[in-house]
Amino acid sequence: MPRRPGLSVRLKLTLSYAAFLAVAGALLLAVVWGFLLRYVPDTPQGLLGISPNRYLLVRTFAPAAAVAMAFLLVFGLVGGWILAGRMLAPLTRITDAARLAGNGSLSHRIRMTGRQDEFRELSDTFDSMLDQLESHVAEQQRFAANASHELRTPLAISRTLLDVARKDPTRDRTELIERLDVVNTRAIDLTEALLLLSRSDRGAFTRANVDLSLIAEEAAETLLPLAEQRRITLDVTGGAARTSGSAELLLRMATNLVQNAVVHNLPTGGTVTVHTEAYGDTSVLRVENTGRPVPADLVPTLTEPFQRGTERARTDEHAGVGLGLAIVESIVRAHDGTLDLAPRPDGGLLVTVRLPGMPSATREAH
Repeated sequence: MPRRPGLSVRLKLTLSYAAFLAVAGALLLAVVWGFLLRYVPDTPQGLLGISPNRYLLVRTFAPAAAVAMAFLLVFGLVGGWILAGRMLAPLTRITDAARLAGNGSLSHRIRMTGRQDEFRELSDTFDSMLDQLESHVAEQQRFAANASHELRTPLAISRTLLDVARKDPTRDRTELIERLDVVNTRAIDLTEALLLLSRSDRGAFTRANVDLSLIAEEAAETLLPLAEQRRITLDVTGGAARTSGSAELLLRMATNLVQNAVVHNLPTGGTVTVHTEAYGDTSVLRVENTGRPVPADLVPTLTEPFQRGTERARTDEHAGVGLGLAIVESIVRAHDGTLDLAPRPDGGLLVTVRLPGMPSATREAH
């Protein structure tokens, strides 16, 4: 809402400095005046009657005091204006940077130099905020572009199938319905994955005490039929590894890792090992799978949205929508953990998730 214009902070500080200096000068003159008048007689004394007296003191001291007060007032205004300007100069730079950021320019940084003080701390905090904001905006823009491209594909396929059915009424409707069902299922899965990724990025969840070993067992049990279908051995080993977080999101993280390990495995006879353990104040979830060799230069891109590790994944019915590891990384980051991916020498991938563990006293209580 609009506000009435007021005095600038610089002018307020100037008036405050000048007023303080004038009051201090007036008090000093008053004290001097009081002491002088106290010890100077009221009537002339001494030879020829020209000894100092109150009348002469008032006649000579009062004009000088008035000139001194006027000088202090002018000096306070000028000096206060200059001093306030110098003091508020860092705040002006911060305001200019905030204005540029408000207009959409997130690349500008203050980078204030000098010793550490309140303005330097505010400047560094503002620069750090701009760094994170610029990174998030760039990530969101890149993600939105990828998401729109991926969502366009199933919609275009659906439109093509409907156009074909409209032009050829004799076409088998059963085949059309099945293909539309597959395409729509993919679009729904992609939308749900996008919503989950957005939720984990925001960190909008309630934290609770979670045991990663139980999460790993549940994820393995869910995907056991898929592993048996592919004749892949799925093992869960290790012990309790407690952390604080969302059980739902951590289960989705473990499920994505196990599903990725099963899908990107050998055609038959491969293995997937899920291991949990606690190292001091760190809880670890490790998923290791056999499979085809993974190029080292490909590993850093696997957590990017809509990135798939092999050509086979593009046609596999269980390959997902290309957001599995991106969701995993987002969930791990939201839980203040780290995600490490490393290719195995014999083929396959080793994924290690490290999350903050619970204090010893809390673990013993459970």
